[in-house]
Amino acid sequence: MFCEVYLLDVPYHLDRPFDYECSGEAVVGAIVKVPFGKADKLRHGVIVKIKDTVGGDKIKPVHSSLDGRLRLTEQMCGLCLFLKEHTLCTFGEAVRCILPPGALSDKLNESFRRTVTLKKSREETAALLTLSGRAGIRSEGQRSILRYLIDIESADYELVRALPGVTPANIAALRDKGIVIVTESENIRNPYAAYAKERDTSEIILSRAQGEAYRTVEELYLDSHARCALLHGVTGSGKTKIILKAIDKCIADGKGVIMMVPEISLTPQTVSIFCKRYGERVAVIHSSLSAGERMDAWKRIKRGDVDLVIGTRSAVFAPLDNIGMIVIDEEHEHTYKSESDPKYHAREVASYICGKNNALLLLASATPALESYYKAKRGIYTLISLKERFGGVKLPDAIIVDMREELRLGNLSPISERLIKSLKEVYEREEQAILFLNRRGYNSQVSCKGCGDVVSCPRCSVSLTFHTSASGGKMLCHLCGYTAKVPKVCESCGSDNLSFLGYGTQKVEAEISKYLPEMSLMRMDADTTSGKLSYDKMLEDFRASKSDILLGTQMVAKGHDFPKVTLVGVVLADTSLFVSDFRASEKTFSLLTQVIGRAGRSKEGGIAVIQTYSPKNEIIRLACLQDYEKFYEGEIELRRELTYPPFCDLVTLTVTAEDEREVMKESKRLSDTLKDKLSGEVGKLPFLVFGPFEASVYRVNEKYRMKMVVKCRLNNESRAMFSEILSEFSKSSRLATLSIDFNPMTV
Repeated sequence: MFCEVYLLDVPYHLDRPFDYECSGEAVVGAIVKVPFGKADKLRHGVIVKIKDTVGGDKIKPVHSSLDGRLRLTEQMCGLCLFLKEHTLCTFGEAVRCILPPGALSDKLNESFRRTVTLKKSREETAALLTLSGRAGIRSEGQRSILRYLIDIESADYELVRALPGVTPANIAALRDKGIVIVTESENIRNPYAAYAKERDTSEIILSRAQGEAYRTVEELYLDSHARCALLHGVTGSGKTKIILKAIDKCIADGKGVIMMVPEISLTPQTVSIFCKRYGERVAVIHSSLSAGERMDAWKRIKRGDVDLVIGTRSAVFAPLDNIGMIVIDEEHEHTYKSESDPKYHAREVASYICGKNNALLLLASATPALESYYKAKRGIYTLISLKERFGGVKLPDAIIVDMREELRLGNLSPISERLIKSLKEVYEREEQAILFLNRRGYNSQVSCKGCGDVVSCPRCSVSLTFHTSASGGKMLCHLCGYTAKVPKVCESCGSDNLSFLGYGTQKVEAEISKYLPEMSLMRMDADTTSGKLSYDKMLEDFRASKSDILLGTQMVAKGHDFPKVTLVGVVLADTSLFVSDFRASEKTFSLLTQVIGRAGRSKEGGIAVIQTYSPKNEIIRLACLQDYEKFYEGEIELRRELTYPPFCDLVTLTVTAEDEREVMKESKRLSDTLKDKLSGEVGKLPFLVFGPFEASVYRVNEKYRMKMVVKCRLNNESRAMFSEILSEFSKSSRLATLSIDFNPMTV
């Protein structure tokens, strides 16, 4: 017997199947170790095909197989090939994406539980304790163990070991005497198990509008073909109830569901809702879990103990059988696109999986991605609209504050007088507020008033951000993590006249403490949520009213439902509006719409205070009105006029090298190669090529980056051309790397 094996650790130009001799027990999807190269170094690989004959002579044999529990299914192998073709990753990168972290290590990240159990009856054990001399139990440690076990018969080994005066030797002695047995079993870790203790199986009552929306979802689900629907509802319209009822239907039919959320910070709320309804047959997957916890979740799913998988982007690869539906909540979010290989978009992967399972892909958002809404308008997706909030609750009134006027009145604080007044009113009514600023740290930069020099990262082409701390503070690079002491004088001219400019969440926290000392504030950003499950704890505390104000970056802006929040404040609405990105308007509109929607989700109603230096900007005005349709109409015409997605596909080619001359040389060679390719048959297709030019951040972590951008239509021919370019570059360049990204979220 012979097999074709994809190696898991080879460069792109060698990423193809190799023939090996195998035993009759070999199966497709098995992870094996095979000898490779002149030195026959053992490498991991995956069997993708079994066959009877091969061409050539000296065919090397497969050395060994890994744990059979990690075997890829036929669908997983197909998904790896799909990722390889559609993202230009290697097969090995796709496998590592699909398997949980640490799965390919020689020792799986597993946990085992030892239990000590009485082998004799309680009566026999009690009698042993009464015997004296050699016939009895003389060791006080052993006697303590038996007295403890007489009541409960069986206990965790570590609990027994923790008894006063007990040692491991005492347990071993009782085992050798045949009085107790020590067993070892796999310990499946589930940090969210507690969420399932409180059950809620009440009937879901839908409004008339929700009922109509659900019936459309159900019809699509019952269709025998793969379908896609876009559930577009204003913030607070009750999309979750429709999703819950659809999941009820799927699970009742014996099918599995994947429910995806864009941020780790959304999982506590989502997990709580779904675990109360579906109990322990829920698995959670996200990057804040340990490798062992993610491995255990994967194993629970693989062996059929799970009906519903909840998680962030990587949850789309959950090894769930018989999938009936995949839900992507807040489907517009950029976090669904991976920025490292494989550079996949979860929506495209979910579409592939639903196609293979004849399942329903349900996209949900108050501000859908323009590409998704365009497809819905053209009938490619089924559009389902909810135009009013559930229960007749009104959308919050939005108040735009002109920060230029604040400056003219002498207010240099990032907090306007109007926002301070609104916060005081919230405090007096014993309600809560959310403050949003998409910038962490205290000051965004430190510059010299004498020479104008800015304190910058020595590894990256960005300024360092000032962060306060108990020890006085530090300068931090948000790209590479470089830290430095806060300067006292300018390194360029020696002047001590330094300016601390701009502001982040730490500065706003300090300002709130100064103006509103009576209000308690909780700050949620990357600096305060580094601990395990820290998101969960902070959100639970805020929900329990342990804080009056939740201040944070994007993680506070989306998806949360806090009934006591009646005020949302956007500290600076301009942060993402004027960046050099064709999606800047879309991202700003979406973010503002989402954060405004966090307010007034109960009958008390609410307001949103939007601070900006551009009060007449159309995007900000439409976000305050929550008018997605009007925004879409204007933006889609602009995209059409300038030929941007969805009217084309974008491809970015990034050359990276530690030596600046090398990156210039290789980017020139890349440009020449691309021109040669386009002069052939593939050049008959429409292509627009820009560059090479410096990346928006030219240097990151001591590596220089040059970019090219191509507007085209991605199909088999164009993908094959980009694959050839990547393969040739991988083979010929030793000091530079090339990365190709199809339809990136930023250009």
